Amino acid sequence: MVVGLSHRTAALEVLERAALDETARAEVLAELAASPHVDDAFVLSTCNRVELYCEVSRFHGAVADIGDSLARRIGLPLEDLGDQLYVHYEDAGVEHLFRVACGLDSMAVGESQILGQLRTSLHDLQAGGGAGGALDRALQVALRVGKRAHSETTLDAAGASLVDAALARARAVVPDLRQARVLVVGAGAMSALVATTVARLGVAEIVVANRGAERAQRLAAAVGGRAVGLDTLRAELAAADVVLSCTGAVGHVLDVALVASALLDRPQRPLVLADLALPRDVDPDIATLPGAHLVDLEGLGHDLAATGVADDLRAVRAIVAEEVAAFAAARRAEDVAPTVVALRTQARHVVDTEMRRLEQRTALSEADRAEVDRAVHRIVEKLLHTPTVRVKELAEGPGGAGYAAALRALFDLEIAGGSRAGDAPLSGTVGDAVGRVS
Repeated sequence: MVVGLSHRTAALEVLERAALDETARAEVLAELAASPHVDDAFVLSTCNRVELYCEVSRFHGAVADIGDSLARRIGLPLEDLGDQLYVHYEDAGVEHLFRVACGLDSMAVGESQILGQLRTSLHDLQAGGGAGGALDRALQVALRVGKRAHSETTLDAAGASLVDAALARARAVVPDLRQARVLVVGAGAMSALVATTVARLGVAEIVVANRGAERAQRLAAAVGGRAVGLDTLRAELAAADVVLSCTGAVGHVLDVALVASALLDRPQRPLVLADLALPRDVDPDIATLPGAHLVDLEGLGHDLAATGVADDLRAVRAIVAEEVAAFAAARRAEDVAPTVVALRTQARHVVDTEMRRLEQRTALSEADRAEVDRAVHRIVEKLLHTPTVRVKELAEGPGGAGYAAALRALFDLEIAGGSRAGDAPLSGTVGDAVGRVS
């Protein structure tokens, strides 16, 4: 099951409030670990999505528990979030994960940074004891699907990145970026991508501002730039032409007072501020200041939605469909395995019972007993061979679970553990699901 919200469904303000740092992620996972309906989980929190991927035993109970956990982090009642939170279940959940891995669901269609975030999620899941489980297998396949999408199509080239889109906006104000001074605020992974992209353009100067001096110096050295602390932001803003901020800090790093003060030293020069962070680094009210040109994630999303990548999108969607079908078939085959084991165990029990009864009634030598035992087992194996092979084959197709259920009914087999909820919708909103629960 996937429960989440993204730039496609939620307002930017809600996404900001939903952003989870490491501490919040750990708290959410601890809450879900205590839920009787959730067996395993991992969190995917990026600049334009927050999603919880879970292996669940009950649909409605899990939706309620997962939705409540997210709602508490956001600070809004679950019923107020219902239409912004989406739910994908079973095959639809697997398909959503694969689409995310390919960058099909990203604001910057085709971006590959999401693969790094999924690798981190896989590491955290395995470190938390989820190795070998259903989520672990789904994540590993998702990483392969993402790699296929980027190696077998040209989606990378066709899908503009957030950085490229932000720089395109900047060129509308500062046409020749090669003559520009660029200030990068932050020194994390996204900032490194920003600085590297800007360096390839051959800009006049790159300045990296960060709270931690060591990381700023390392990034600045890698791109031939200069590192400064956040205490010098006013002076650096006054000197810069383009500012790209992506710190991941809570609260505005660039507020109205700071930017307004810096603009006083440059009355004739415009300043482009691109906010690539979530929560936002740049106060939205800065857009009202004369000379300030603010670019935010919402505006970049509109730009990227207009990018034409039809052929590549079709090719990637075909890859996703193929991999979802293969994953579903493999999982259905796994699901039928306990039925086959139970059938063979029952057959073995029947044979052993009859052999003991035969020993009590007849005086068989050890050699005769062994020969009879082998003969009976050969007969049973031949009788069971075709139905067990066929049920495995049939289980891989649509409706395969029904064949295993029929086998259990015919032979009165008991399987340890309950079956998954079969009456749950594959996709929808949390509002729909919560409405059904209440």
